[in-house]
Amino acid sequence: MSRDLKERKIVIYPQYLDCSASRSQGRRVPKTLCSSNPTVEDIVKAAQVLGLEAEVELEKKYPRMWRRSGRVIVSKKGSKSRLLNMIASEVKKLKSRVPG
Repeated sequence: MSRDLKERKIVIYPQYLDCSASRSQGRRVPKTLCSSNPTVEDIVKAAQVLGLEAEVELEKKYPRMWRRSGRVIVSKKGSKSRLLNMIASEVKKLKSRVPG
């Protein structure tokens, strides 16, 4: 990614929002906001609800959890931590609405 692109977009791996991961394993949001096994699709839906542009890259893998693939690139609005918290909160809401 070019420097100009980095300033307008951020990368979000599902690991960032996963309750089963510790902070040292890559979780970046508080336990109160995370959800169990979030998917790339969950993150995209949450970003769309928040009015953010989202781009999926299924072939990319999080370095610490290389067996699990996929990441989402979203348009950046505000700080990365605040944006991650907003997306995590929305993913949690979306997962609670879906039975099963």
